[in-house]
Amino acid sequence: MNFKQTFLTISVSALTTLAVVWGFGKYQKQSELVGGQSSSTVPSNYKYAGFTDGVLPPGTPVDFTAASESALPTVVHIKTKTNARQATNSTPRPQQRSDPFSDMFDEDMLSQLFGGRRGGVIPEQRASGSGVIIADNGYIVTNNHVIANADEVMVTLSNKKSYTAKVIGTDPAYDLAVIKIEASGLPYLLYGNSDDARVGQWVLAIGYPLNLETTVTAGIISAKARSLGLNRDKSGSPTGAVESFIQTDAAVNQGNSGGALINTEGRLIGINSAIASPTGYYSGYSYAIPVNIAKKVVDDIIKFGTVQRGYLGIAYAPASDLSAEEKRREGIPANAFGIYVTDVPKDGGAYEAGIRKGDIIKSIAGISVGSGAQMLELVSRYKPGDKVPVTLVRDEQERTVSVALRNKAGNYDVVKAETTLDLLGGEFVTLDAGKAKDFGVDGGVVLRKIREGGLLNKQTTVRENFIILKVNNKPVKNKEELMAIVQDAKRITISGFFPGYDGLYDYQLELR
Repeated sequence: MNFKQTFLTISVSALTTLAVVWGFGKYQKQSELVGGQSSSTVPSNYKYAGFTDGVLPPGTPVDFTAASESALPTVVHIKTKTNARQATNSTPRPQQRSDPFSDMFDEDMLSQLFGGRRGGVIPEQRASGSGVIIADNGYIVTNNHVIANADEVMVTLSNKKSYTAKVIGTDPAYDLAVIKIEASGLPYLLYGNSDDARVGQWVLAIGYPLNLETTVTAGIISAKARSLGLNRDKSGSPTGAVESFIQTDAAVNQGNSGGALINTEGRLIGINSAIASPTGYYSGYSYAIPVNIAKKVVDDIIKFGTVQRGYLGIAYAPASDLSAEEKRREGIPANAFGIYVTDVPKDGGAYEAGIRKGDIIKSIAGISVGSGAQMLELVSRYKPGDKVPVTLVRDEQERTVSVALRNKAGNYDVVKAETTLDLLGGEFVTLDAGKAKDFGVDGGVVLRKIREGGLLNKQTTVRENFIILKVNNKPVKNKEELMAIVQDAKRITISGFFPGYDGLYDYQLELR
């Protein structure tokens, strides 16, 4: 080989090496998650605990100390305060006279006839729970029920530093919430893979139970994909909830909610959420939301403000839940395992993909499914527009179809975060300047329509065409001012009048 060939070989090798290094660096940047986690970065809290690149050296005996030490700085104490407030009667109390639609009865008579609650003061309430830092810039995941309805959320780190947290977003259907503190360079927990968690595997639960300092307990995974019927969606219905708990026998008590369930490598595999107990205290089993659900919910909330949830588009029943008679009638083998499709709406992704009533779904994205909870967990990891492989059995033949998931509205659009005005369930328009002059007011907002199922319909007796003049005693002259006041409020009192009636009327609403 002459000098030119040698030089050319060396040059090509060098260029190839540089290209690989550049490409890998670019891949690392693209692999970062919205929540701040990276597939290549190991936080300092893992290194201090003795991990090598975030994992235990091969052949290391089971020992909980390294996992505990790496996770302890990342689990926070959350304390909430809900301000004292005035409790309203079932019929709102006006300032000067009774509601024009209740003129036939006074407040006391209505209470006697319909069991309405008399007005009173609900005292200030305080509660506490736990949370897990999942990014070094202050993002924290916890349970929705830990911070629901709170007027103030305080976070205390393991080093005793305290911060006021901002609620980034919540989703009661998953019982998850994301909050944030203004801090940087924080220790955080790396995500594990809850699919890899196995029954019998050692796990650790970390949190602040019973107002104690950080507490670590150990146990094993007792079961997976448990459904307890605890969660409710935003409308209060259990049908839209997602539950597929990891069941463990690690001791978890009140205050552990929102804390970490980790494996022996110190990786987050679940968010502790509930206990099964007749007394309200630990008596054998605890339940955690799988991290593979949590990280999707967290990233959606941070990026979009709300969860981008995909729907398969079927009605179903686990094959194991069908009676012997039902299986005979439908021609289903007695030992069938999977999800039996009972109906397929024609406007859903499943119908478009070719799934029909009577099919038995065996797996989703290559993972076997045997219960509704497990299927919901798997589907909830994807967003509308994602194509998911579904393997099914029809006429004793197995086939795989690709289902393009849709959102609840039946399309592929990005779901926007629901505003407070959406929750109120009303159509609001700025009061016409000419009419404002006729009424002798500077401005206001007309409640033109009330949607059934909204908070106005559920919590008050207000009627359409009510003109809002104040919210929380602040003047409101147009719709924009109304939106600005109510958007971040936990509860509001709207004050105004009905055209043709004397006096002002107050209506109180709980928004969160």
